This record gives sequence, C-alpha cells and structure tokens, in this order.
Amino acid sequence: MTDDELVLTVRAHVAGRGLPGPASAEAVAAFEEVVGHPMPELLKRIYLEVANGGFGPWRAVSLTETGDWFSDCADITMAYRGFTGPDDAVPPPGIVPLMDRGCAMWTLIDFRSADGQMWDWDPNQCCIRHAAAPIGQSLAQWLTQWLHGAAHEGPYPLRTPADSECANP
Repeated sequence: MTDDELVLTVRAHVAGRGLPGPASAEAVAAFEEVVGHPMPELLKRIYLEVANGGFGPWRAVSLTETGDWFSDCADITMAYRGFTGPDDAVPPPGIVPLMDRGCAMWTLIDFRSADGQMWDWDPNQCCIRHAAAPIGQSLAQWLTQWLHGAAHEGPYPLRTPADSECANP
C-alpha cells in the first residue's frame, strides 16, 4: 500500500471510535524538537490527517493532552520523557514509545529512520537491559499487518532475540 492508501485505510478503520481530531502542525513540530529528530512522514500524516492519538491496535498515545488517555501517559512527550534517563536500560534517543500494550510492554517507533522502523519494549523477555529490540518492520509494514488483522498480542515474534548470554533474568 502507498502512504496515501494507508492514511485513508487507517482513517476508515478507526471511524466511529470517537477519537480526538487531528493534531496540529505546531504539536508535531514541538514534539520533533523534544525528540531531536523529524517524525517519520507516515506517522506525521496519520497524526495530522486522522487523529491525535487512539489509532492502531493498542491506540497510539496522543501528541498533546486531549482528555483521552491511551496509556498511563497524558501525551507522547510524557511517555518519551518517561523512557529517557541516565541508565543504559532505556531505548536509544530517538526511539519513541507509541503504544502501551500493557504488562510493561510498549510498541516503539524509531524517529531516526525515515520509514519509522518499529521496536518492541518488553522487559518480560529477559531483563530491563534487553527490553528494547527492533522488530524488523517499518511503520507502513506494521500498520498493514494490523489492518489485515494480524496485530500481535504479547511478545513480538519478529523481534531480535535478547543476548543469549544475559545474566539478568
């Protein structure tokens, strides 16, 4: 599917969910400044043309406070800042929490890649040091899978395995 087709299909798929209206370009720019990387174009279009959060299988976090919390965070800035810190247990800068899947698991997106490579955050896999791992899919591939009813519950089967020599179970 092209990005145009994906945006239209996502819009149709979430119609009737009572989601917030689209985000503003100013909200996108403000969050890009927080992250220090541009938002992948497809994700930007979905926020600007579909809804300010709530789309996707686990309902993406809103860019700004909307009154609808789609995680334990009011907005994506709060989620991103909650994942950053001085220790090595956090995803690299530019990897942004997008959807809270429950049980401490998140779906993340890489703002450092133009196509929005998707990542998994699952501290239940091994240890907190190995919680973040790429799943080998772009945002477009990941959304297409969701739209075809193949969103994964629980751990991602496509994620890069944790270090087999992990000593922190």
